[in-house]
Amino acid sequence: MSPSRKSSFIDPFQPREIRRLVGEFGSPLLIVDCERVRRQYRELRRALPGVDLHYALKPLPHPAVVRAVLEEGGFLDLATTGEVELVARMGVDPDLCIHTHPIKRDSDIRDALKRGVKVFVADNPDELRKFVPYAQTAEVLLRVSFRSPGAVSDLSRKFGCDPESLLALARRARDLGVKVRGLSFHVGSQAPDPGKHVEAIEACARLLSAARRERLGPCDTLDIGGGFPIDYASSAPSIGYFCKPIRAALAKLPKRVRIIAEPGRYIAGPSAIGVASVMGRARREGRWWYYLDDGLYGSYSGQLFDHARYPLESLKTGKHREPAVLAGPTCDSIDVITENILLPELDSGDLIVGRAMGAYTWASASEFNFFPRATVVSVNLTPGDRGSVMRLDH
Repeated sequence: MSPSRKSSFIDPFQPREIRRLVGEFGSPLLIVDCERVRRQYRELRRALPGVDLHYALKPLPHPAVVRAVLEEGGFLDLATTGEVELVARMGVDPDLCIHTHPIKRDSDIRDALKRGVKVFVADNPDELRKFVPYAQTAEVLLRVSFRSPGAVSDLSRKFGCDPESLLALARRARDLGVKVRGLSFHVGSQAPDPGKHVEAIEACARLLSAARRERLGPCDTLDIGGGFPIDYASSAPSIGYFCKPIRAALAKLPKRVRIIAEPGRYIAGPSAIGVASVMGRARREGRWWYYLDDGLYGSYSGQLFDHARYPLESLKTGKHREPAVLAGPTCDSIDVITENILLPELDSGDLIVGRAMGAYTWASASEFNFFPRATVVSVNLTPGDRGSVMRLDH
């Protein structure tokens, strides 16, 4: 990583700055605005006062984003040894981190403990047995499943124990000598409404009380996961409105219960844009096909894996627009971003911008066909030096 300094605040999402950054760093780019990271964090903190926000690295595991969250007093949610090593290299206090992957190898547990991370997640008896050798140091949050078919990604389909099985699982942890710190859940990514959060909070409140009555562990922590929605091609409710019922449900919990959350998309998604250049064009069946240097195997991988539709625009303006196709650079016919977008006539070198592309884009991109992933450029690195720019090579 090589930083270069600028003297004043810049808005890197404005056309002039986009062109300047492409001129300096080339294309394709993922431009991350750390000021927007901080803004998203503050908005969620206002919407969930008293909740410790652990940024989930998975959607955008970039050092500049991690630093911006930490500068705001935030915490981190790690799920892999790679993420543990990333924050360790940055010198992050491990007490600010939790490890939330419900299924781990023994080496994953050992590596996290070696780095000082002590709080983990488990959701079944086999997983609990993995912690027996580390019972003097590690503690677990037991993950509960609350299915949410309306979410874009129903994460409780893959992880979590049934609420009816939770107390038996906590008893098993006690018998094994594994400390149960509390409970966790995740209702799914891009939740359509807060109803499932409220249902899960109320159920977990009852389970925490029952576990404490049986003295099954401290049971003083509740992790409410993430899933807070953002705008894509369609609008999401404001975060204050979305969280209002969640706040009401959390207010009923005993004061001794520490509440944490795992926002990822909400922090990272609106904080970055993707910029691609037209490599070439062809007229097919009465429409222009524009071939970009980024596509479904690159930053637009989120359209396949995350089911997201990003707002797209051309930096070239013109009154006359006609339906066109945007395709990615690879030789695969599936690599088509959109088949019906109104655009002015474009030439090679013209720029296409995708908004809200911070989450599950660059992170899940490949280098298929040997097309390199987008270069990440982070801007406004610290509040006190807002013009700074950092490039992270692919």
